[in-house]
Amino acid sequence: MLPLTQMPHCLSLFEDAKQSLTALGSGSFFMRGVFMKTDQDWMKLALTLAEATTGQTGSNPMVGAVVINDGRLVGQGAHLRRGEAHAEVHALQMAGERARGGTIYVTLEPCNHHGQTPPCTEAILKTGIQRVVVGSTDPDSRVSGQGIARLQQAGLEVKTHVLQEECNRLNEAYFHHRLTGLPFVTLKMATTLDGKIASHTGDSRWVTNEISRERVHELRDQYQAILVGVQTVIADDPELTTRFKIGGKHPIRIIVDSQLRTPFTAKVIDVSTAPTLICTTEAAMKSEHAEQFQAKGVQLLECGAGNRVDLGLMLQQLGKQGILSLLVEGGGTINGSLLAEHRVQKVIAFIAPKILGGKRSLSAIGDPSPDRMADAIELDQISWEQYGNDLCVTGYVKPTTSDEK
Repeated sequence: MLPLTQMPHCLSLFEDAKQSLTALGSGSFFMRGVFMKTDQDWMKLALTLAEATTGQTGSNPMVGAVVINDGRLVGQGAHLRRGEAHAEVHALQMAGERARGGTIYVTLEPCNHHGQTPPCTEAILKTGIQRVVVGSTDPDSRVSGQGIARLQQAGLEVKTHVLQEECNRLNEAYFHHRLTGLPFVTLKMATTLDGKIASHTGDSRWVTNEISRERVHELRDQYQAILVGVQTVIADDPELTTRFKIGGKHPIRIIVDSQLRTPFTAKVIDVSTAPTLICTTEAAMKSEHAEQFQAKGVQLLECGAGNRVDLGLMLQQLGKQGILSLLVEGGGTINGSLLAEHRVQKVIAFIAPKILGGKRSLSAIGDPSPDRMADAIELDQISWEQYGNDLCVTGYVKPTTSDEK
């Protein structure tokens, strides 16, 4: 695991923090020119610490914590990696005796159970902390209010739901997985203005500019797994890895391949760089090809008895394997199928100022085709960024009536 300061997406966060935090001789702090004296101010700092760990905590949530005593910052920490100390422990260790009588701000409810590490509630109680401020309540059934209750029963003052929306958004994949058992699915696409991803010959290099493509590698570093359909593997032979100048984490590579048509020479079959998992059908699992893939170290996942991979069953199985976040970089077929079955929670669309045209040019979203414009999938909570001349639009899929039932 690289130090945080060597992680590209973390480095910018720490630079922002250094510019926005000015230490005074008294130990008090200013954030972006505002004296940090409110619960919201200190929770923002805890969020900054948590955000710096994006992509490196595995199936655990990202959590930040700060300890304040007499208006002074005396400890701070973040959960760095699954199986290691939680954010509260790091912050309390830094604070030492100065934690006694103070307040700890934590973005997610402290755990109250023995997992790979001891309960954070007990660590808090041992230090003499008098007040705990929590951002989000943990949806995990092993916690889910029990951590807060334990602290209150011990006589500590507990304040909840401070910057709750921001704290929930930080761990949207963790929350989704704990509530549904399924990975949080983000559909990433790069298109021309007219929605094309490749010419009629299949040529797609490059739709977007280099800055946008660098951002895509940041996304790969942040997600646990990346998914494409077999047709993308055959047409583009992608590596599906994260490529930074310094460091970076490779996601698990997942191929949807109902008939095991993935070439044995494909780059994704080389598991020396990153693990590869092929989702296929019951019939294909019995073929000779299945044994050959497994001999190369590729994991096969049986997803249905039909002719095509059952996408719902696939997501259930991936969720059981502890995959919380899934970045889809597929072609029109897999993109269209996932959207039509309401399997996508979030869309990130990179749009290049180009017009390709042509009926035979490949589109980002394939069949099925809705009969009415009223049947179009809508996004809300929209945000956008600009990368050079490219525009990146991010939004969340609005649930339909059937989704809500």
